[in-house]
Formats: sequence, C-alpha cells, structure tokens
Amino acid sequence: MVGFILGEKSEQSQTFTQEGERIPTTLIKTTPCYLVDIKWPKKHGYFSVMLGFGQARNIKKPSMGQLAKAGIKTPLRFFREFRLDKLQNKIKFVEEGKKSLVIGEKKIHIGEELKPSAFFKKGELVDVSGTSKGKGFQGVVKRHGFAGGPRTHGQSDRERAPGAIGQTTTPGRVFKGKRMAGRMGNKKVMVKKLQVVDVKEDGLVIKGVVPGARGGLLKVMKHE
Repeated sequence: MVGFILGEKSEQSQTFTQEGERIPTTLIKTTPCYLVDIKWPKKHGYFSVMLGFGQARNIKKPSMGQLAKAGIKTPLRFFREFRLDKLQNKIKFVEEGKKSLVIGEKKIHIGEELKPSAFFKKGELVDVSGTSKGKGFQGVVKRHGFAGGPRTHGQSDRERAPGAIGQTTTPGRVFKGKRMAGRMGNKKVMVKKLQVVDVKEDGLVIKGVVPGARGGLLKVMKHE
C-alpha cells in the first residue's frame, strides 16, 4: 500500500534487535499532519497530494484560506507536495462530495489528520528526505576529503591547499564540476530503504540516521 507523511526529526538513539544486534534509530514525530489538498491530472496536469504539518502561532492569510477551504482549524507551519504520478494505478481519486483518495481499503478525505499507523507497518522500508545541516564555506579537505600537501620541503603553508586546478593550453580552462572549496551542506538529501523499527501514534522509529538537525522537516514515503 502507498504511504506518505510529514514529520520532524526528534531524537537519535539506539536499540537492540531480537538477535541481540545493536542498531541506531531515529524518532520522527508526525503529529499534527493533515491532508490539505489533492491535485489530479484532469485539472492540474499532474497527480499529487498537499500535506500540512506542525502547529504555528501566526500564519499568512493565503495559508489561512487554504486551511479554511480544507476545513482544518489547526494553524499549520509547513506545506509540502508529494508527487504521485507513478502511483496512479494504486490510488483512486474521488470527486463526489468532499474530495478524497482511496488507497487500498482506506479512504482519506481532505482535512483529515493522517496517522502513521494508517500507512506504515513495522519492518517496511521507507524513503526519507530532508535538508542537510549547513556547514558554511569549507575547504577541499573537509568538503571533499582531499589529503592536502606535505608539511616538509618548505611547504608550511600548503597543508590544506587544493593544488593545481587548471590544464595546459588545451583546453586552457577549468572544467565545470571541478571539486573546489565552497558552501557545504544545506542541500536536499534523500536516504532510501530505511527500515521501520516501530510505529507509534505520534511518530515513526526508523533504523539508521536521517538528514538534518533536530526539529528539521522530513518527508517520509514508503519505498516502492
């Protein structure tokens, strides 16, 4: 069955399997998460769902109108889309009355709160995407793992230098994509095939680590 939900990175810990193996775990809190809108090919040209997550004190008027249209009274902080074009044969869109989705035997209406237990089960694999930690402007040693130069033979100032970057007369330029110093982190990262260790009422316990800092927004989708 198809599964998708928004959450935030809560805490990293560890646990033991039945075989006695110690594994790292990450708790992803998924409450509150609501189905805000559905976009289907006939009207919008593509198939996706809009989810809202996280309670906020003050939100902008366009967001207030979108929540009011969906019948959601909780002010939500984040809004994200999940593209479902490849899963159209597994999901049915219903326009009668309140717009809804039929996933397997479950029917989800716009404005309904989503619970992780409705989509995910222990032992399943999920894909988690988020924004990695930003580390600012870094050199090639930290950013790409360069070895640097030797400390001997008068090179006291070349320990962490990148070395030569160019070529000779041909081609006479630096190729695009050359690994150099620059801004590191703060990028969208997806980690695939993470196993669900436990399913709670307000979150998921995932085997392994996920991108971002504690409190960062995460998109969780069942691996297909």
